[in-house]
Formats: sequence, structure tokens, C-alpha cells
Amino acid sequence: MHYVYILILSNGDYYHGLTGNLERRIKQHQHGENKSTNRFLPVELICYITFKNKKKAEDFEKYLKTGSGYAFRNRHLV
Repeated sequence: MHYVYILILSNGDYYHGLTGNLERRIKQHQHGENKSTNRFLPVELICYITFKNKKKAEDFEKYLKTGSGYAFRNRHLV
């Protein structure tokens, strides 16, 4: 399985990510092991979506990083 996840950072911003092991990846974020989020601890998982197909997960994560993806996230996921 492949997971697209959304974290809320301590500064109120959102972080979108993709992983095959959600539990391990979230622990890495929470322990400051990701340089994109380690300055904004604590982080909190607010949403994740599971995909069987890796390409679809990658496409959805990419979409979330667009203007319409931000609007979709804010309207339906957070």
C-alpha cells in the first residue's frame, strides 16, 4: 500500500508526503529526522489516503501541491 499524508506543522502550515510505511514515516517526522519539517516540531498527522497503485498515489500527492489541490485539501481533507 502507498499513503499520501498531510501533516500540520507547528507554524500552522501543511506538509504533504508520500510513503509506503506510514507509521515509520510519521515517527521520522516527529523525531526531527526530516529536514523539511524538523524546524517546525511538533508535527501532527491530520489526514492520510491509502492507494494500492503507487503511480496514483504519486499523482495525488503532486495534485495536492497545486493551487486547486490546496483548495481541495482545505475544503475536503482538513
